Amino acid sequence: MSEDVFAALEESQQQSPESVLERLIETLTAQKNYHRLFDALLMQQKHAMGLEVLQPTTFDNVPDERKREFEEAYIEAARKVGNLFLDEKMYSDAWLYFQTIQEPERVSEALSKINPRTVPEDKVEGLIQVCAYEGANPEKGFEIMLQSNGICNTITVFDQMNAQLKPESRKKIAQLLVDQLYTDLVQSLQYHVQQKMPIAPPADNLRELIAGRDWMFEGGSYHIDVSHLNSVVRFARLLSEDDPHLAKVIELCEYGSRLDQQFQYPGESPFEDFYPAHLHFFKALVGEENDRNLAIGYFEKKLEMEPDEDDKQMIAYVLIDLLTRLKMNERAIELAETYLSQFEDPNTFSFTSLCRQTNHLDVLQKVARGKGDLVTFAGALLDAQNKPQPQES
Repeated sequence: MSEDVFAALEESQQQSPESVLERLIETLTAQKNYHRLFDALLMQQKHAMGLEVLQPTTFDNVPDERKREFEEAYIEAARKVGNLFLDEKMYSDAWLYFQTIQEPERVSEALSKINPRTVPEDKVEGLIQVCAYEGANPEKGFEIMLQSNGICNTITVFDQMNAQLKPESRKKIAQLLVDQLYTDLVQSLQYHVQQKMPIAPPADNLRELIAGRDWMFEGGSYHIDVSHLNSVVRFARLLSEDDPHLAKVIELCEYGSRLDQQFQYPGESPFEDFYPAHLHFFKALVGEENDRNLAIGYFEKKLEMEPDEDDKQMIAYVLIDLLTRLKMNERAIELAETYLSQFEDPNTFSFTSLCRQTNHLDVLQKVARGKGDLVTFAGALLDAQNKPQPQES
């Protein structure tokens, strides 16, 4: 650093301490030395408050009655420095400041505008780090990961991070993976058809491409990594019941059902018959009453026939999930009371949350009474009392 910079600060001291701080801030801004600019801004604030300035970011020497004033200056300085880093597209540095002052939306919004196809190779890992691993914009992080590192790596990371992500992020990432796998599979099938039938009319629909073409599956043939297909179908259970991506997922299940048995890997209970079971589940969400009844009957029979108690709970969990999505709350709460009334895990299933969501606090009271749980019983009693009553017409 030039000695002239230090000399300029010494010259400013002859005018006033305020001049030193103004020159310092101007210099650091011009140098784009924004981390130290943050220190200088708070040094300026502490000087204005008549406090020692050598440890500018600490609250230790700030009197209690003035901490609110310093906190406001701290937030404003972090916001200013964070925006300067965003202007330079230094997202990780910006995230440090905006996350500290609990304003993550500014960075998330900026990241959402990135086109994954135009990210320079040397920026990919940094962006994935701040977006996905640090949580600034998980959906964008996985979008960049999918574009740059491929679907295999993306599936692995999503499996590892699933429990850490918010439900909305999980849904968006599942949508990304469904779209990517569907597109890849359609392209692979199109190529197979063209090789076998050069004059066949073009089709970009998976169901149309495999209809009446059993020869595509002869000899154990497949057209996509079958482990990727299995994972993406499993992830698709994260999608909402009104998600248009479910139409693609059903076609993926139809394709998977036609694969040689050696490639139809079994899932966890009740999805041992992986693709047929998932077809029941997804068709119930998007289909008519007959599809719903068939699916409910399918899983109820599995529940009835299952001898293992742990597997019974897994089946009940899936069935309750399906029933609540179909707004069949009475049947859902009945099953939950029988099989899952002891479960209180916010990441998987909470019996208390289900009772609240389905307006069955009376059932929660009954279960709490049976368990001798006075706290939950009292809470359910009070919440039921405070719940707004429907207006008489």
